[in-house]
Amino acid sequence: MQVREFQRLKDQVVVITGAAQGLGEALALRLSEEGAKVVVGDMNYEAAQAVAAQLNDAIAVKLNVCDYDSCEAIIAAAVEKYGRVDKVVANAGIVRSNAIEDMTYKEFSFVVDVNLNGYFNTAKAAVKQFRSQGASETGYSIVQINSKSGKKGSAKNCAYAASKFGGIGLTESLALELAQEGIRVNSICPGNLLDSPLWVNSLYEQYARNQGTTKEKIREKYINQVPMRRGCQYDDIANVMVFLLSNESSYMTGQAINVTGGQQMQP
Repeated sequence: MQVREFQRLKDQVVVITGAAQGLGEALALRLSEEGAKVVVGDMNYEAAQAVAAQLNDAIAVKLNVCDYDSCEAIIAAAVEKYGRVDKVVANAGIVRSNAIEDMTYKEFSFVVDVNLNGYFNTAKAAVKQFRSQGASETGYSIVQINSKSGKKGSAKNCAYAASKFGGIGLTESLALELAQEGIRVNSICPGNLLDSPLWVNSLYEQYARNQGTTKEKIREKYINQVPMRRGCQYDDIANVMVFLLSNESSYMTGQAINVTGGQQMQP
């Protein structure tokens, strides 16, 4: 795989959740290119192993972010392999869209459990380890992959938006709590990944069904909402992730950075 000439995360141990496919896989690849030792966590252990096998120095760990003990276990696996943890990327997430009359409590709770409670479990386990390691020369950093839906409500997507709004509140609260310990916490709020497998294989169909239209019309609708007239790409998110993990952002914490091609401009 590619090795970047200037590796901003060289020899840093980074745990990433939800990294067995799609965006998570792309972010794991970028972490490795930047010189990180990567711990790939996902419920799909076989797929996580396949991702880890592509990286320069990595292990895979079966992970359920809804289970705090599982989050502690991936941190312990990282420490057993590499001796420490330096950074964490909380990427695990799901989408279930439906009108409120069709959204069951079970579905709503499941989305919140993965996207918000899973982020809480991941961050809690990471902070416990950071504190046990003491001060770090490179600083500790947690980056949550959030969404533009964490900034603005999303019709017929209430569970997802609610979970992502909550995630930003958690980011800001943890940033305030941990700032003086050298632990930074930030979120990235991507726009729609319109060319990703998630959209192509699932969301276009979900949204077309919910909105009574075609997949082609859904794509046109979302493209037209973006001033830069393109969907968000994996690299757009990875570039900001590396910045927030690295010391280049050492004076930033509690931020939720929009990566939306101008679609979301409000803080």
